[in-house]
Amino acid sequence: MTDSPDARLRTALSTQRALALLDDSARDTLAAAARIVAFDGEAAVDADALYLLLDGHIDLIDADHGGRVALAPGELFGYGTAARVPEPWTVRADRGATVARFAATDIDAACAAHPALRAFIVPGGAAVSTRSSDPHLNLMTTPVRALVKRAPITLAPDTTIRAAAQLMREQRVSSVLIVDEAGHLYGLVTDRDLRNRAVAQGVDIERPVIDIATVAPMTMDVRKPAFDALLLMARHNIHHVPVMDGDRVAGMITATDLTEQHSTSAVYLAGDIYKQTTVEGLAAAASRVRQLQQNLAAAGATAYSTGHIITAVTDAITCRLVQLAEAKFGPAPVDYVWVAAGSQARSEQTAKSDQDNCLVIDDSYDAALHGDYFKAFATWVCDGLDACGYIHCPGEMMAMTDQWRQPKARWMQYFRKWVDQPEPKALMLTCVFFDLRAIYGKTALLDELRRDVLAHTRDNRIFLAYMVGNALSHTPPLGLFRSLSTIRSGDNKGTLDLKHNGIVPVVDLARVYALAGGHDAVNTHDRLAVAAASGEISEQAARDLRDALEFIATLRIQHQARQLAAGLNADNFLRPDELSNFERSQLKDAFSVVQSLQNVLGQRYQAGRF
Repeated sequence: MTDSPDARLRTALSTQRALALLDDSARDTLAAAARIVAFDGEAAVDADALYLLLDGHIDLIDADHGGRVALAPGELFGYGTAARVPEPWTVRADRGATVARFAATDIDAACAAHPALRAFIVPGGAAVSTRSSDPHLNLMTTPVRALVKRAPITLAPDTTIRAAAQLMREQRVSSVLIVDEAGHLYGLVTDRDLRNRAVAQGVDIERPVIDIATVAPMTMDVRKPAFDALLLMARHNIHHVPVMDGDRVAGMITATDLTEQHSTSAVYLAGDIYKQTTVEGLAAAASRVRQLQQNLAAAGATAYSTGHIITAVTDAITCRLVQLAEAKFGPAPVDYVWVAAGSQARSEQTAKSDQDNCLVIDDSYDAALHGDYFKAFATWVCDGLDACGYIHCPGEMMAMTDQWRQPKARWMQYFRKWVDQPEPKALMLTCVFFDLRAIYGKTALLDELRRDVLAHTRDNRIFLAYMVGNALSHTPPLGLFRSLSTIRSGDNKGTLDLKHNGIVPVVDLARVYALAGGHDAVNTHDRLAVAAASGEISEQAARDLRDALEFIATLRIQHQARQLAAGLNADNFLRPDELSNFERSQLKDAFSVVQSLQNVLGQRYQAGRF
């Protein structure tokens, strides 16, 4: 008896070289999402779909260059592979064939959940060997592995400083890795370390090189996208990152390697920020963020990558201000962590952002002994952020406000009260302070606080019901018959508020899903992905929301870029006549997706399922 197409699909998924890396659950998810298609003769294929040949024979034909590749059952072609279609290849099934078609969004989700797939399939649809016109998209689709150009240059910890310098000269490298006999990474030494920690300090060059090494350096997994390496360098002002393949050192990448990807403006802007010694210098560096966003928009960078890049610069400015504050006021008397809230915490900032932040201080804090220090310290940093263009929060949700500069135990009391007594003001505060990310200091303080909060919100039906009601207070601007409903009066009459009526509703939905599941993800895209994986929302609904958010946020970024280019201040108010008919139609679709999922959440709440 001939196997059914579904049976052949499941067999192919379990035996195909790349897809066999998935676990049974992930393969079941792909099988359910696949569409079985019969090809006969020249076939029409979609550029945003990956195809798996189940049976029969297919030829990929490059008519321009006379190329022909014969595919056998079990081989992949299309989205994310070197055999991309429809260009440059066309597809011909000379004797008929059956293929499984997978949507790009399903493949991207599989790659995100199972990084090993990236060795064969590149999320974003471009093969590793190709280059998009968007350099930042290249970093999203290029694995770190592709940037490693040579085997790691390593030394034992007891190697002398002199021998290390000689090896670096001979190998013409700017850094070496310190590993033990078993190959475990101990540290990293750069030419800057030789200069600053050895020569300038008059250290005996016959001492062990480990004495001047950066011990336990930050590393990057070989399977991660190069974009992650860019953010790591930008946020921490580092230019050398060891690349790891499990516990094994695979090599080293540097800022120069990323320079060749033409995408290091954020890295070098961050580097310039850390060189500044005054608020005035930081403000001058911060002024370049506007041009950075314009460049990203001109390159067609995704809203997701733009948000991460712009936020990385904000993180660098914040870190440098905190460092300068410690230099000005002296070391902190007790441990603390400077925490970003809101869009900075979610890595979703644009060139128009105010500041939302707070201080979580160790419970050894004594207001009588330490209060004046932390008040002066936080006020100086917040005023510095304001001078750099991150205006004071109109609602005073900043570390300079006494209420938001408290020991960890007091923060736990805040959150428990908000959860147990979710009155309107408490719900407003949760929308800011449930989105938190450590920027500088003792991060364990925030980690402990987050664990306590999530344990208290997970499956808390009453609190979540109030959160749902609050989430439904921001609705997409759709009128009758799916018409766009613009603001009716005031300075922004005739415009759409892309932030509060477009992006915020998606952010609110994702936050509810995260709190309901007790998930610690903060970025909205990440929250939706985790919520889908845990069953808080369906895979399809999560993909639809991510796509809707990406489209709305991209329109916002492009709108702001046009304003900045015209010498205007950026805002969130878009006139529909700025859009083409096609863009208006897509925007209506995006708003409809958000509205539909708000209705689903509302119905679930009314049914008492929370």
